[in-house]
Amino acid sequence: MKGIIFDVAAEVVREDYGEATWDQLLDAAGSDGVYTALGSYSDAELLALVHAAAQELGTSDEEAMVLVGRRGFPILAGRYPSLMTGIDDVTGCLSALNTIIHPEVLKLYPGATPPSFEVATDGDDLPLRYLSQRQMCRLAEGLALGSADWFDEPVSVTHDSCREAGDDSCVLRLRWAKEVVAPRAPVSR
Repeated sequence: MKGIIFDVAAEVVREDYGEATWDQLLDAAGSDGVYTALGSYSDAELLALVHAAAQELGTSDEEAMVLVGRRGFPILAGRYPSLMTGIDDVTGCLSALNTIIHPEVLKLYPGATPPSFEVATDGDDLPLRYLSQRQMCRLAEGLALGSADWFDEPVSVTHDSCREAGDDSCVLRLRWAKEVVAPRAPVSR
């Protein structure tokens, strides 16, 4: 895995919990914390950091990974604004992953192995098949939620299927919240 994801994880922790917490997570994960964006690091090292974060926060590893993705999306979008050019919403962002964003990632980070996504529509929902050797669909879930935050779209994500549960593939389902209409006050007569 390329170091950019480690950099983003570090920035999320430092912004939300402080430098001391990042140092504690590095110690707990047995990491020296020396990451460069172009460097390559083991997936196990990221998983160890996420596990340490989950322990520190009193949450599950899955929830900690979603947090890194969700809080990491605006960091990535801020670092690479040209990748967001012409993308106006969550659907456009997710649809551009294979055709625009990840090809540009490969130019910036030779040797990277970004996941692939199959984007479909199902009524008002957007099923997103996550294809990766890494099995980090929770990071993809967090990034999808982060893109929803970025575009100010109320989206929830569920897992129709998940390799973590023994399924053949991971399919995330994005569902947009229906606009809530406040009930009308009773008419007095």
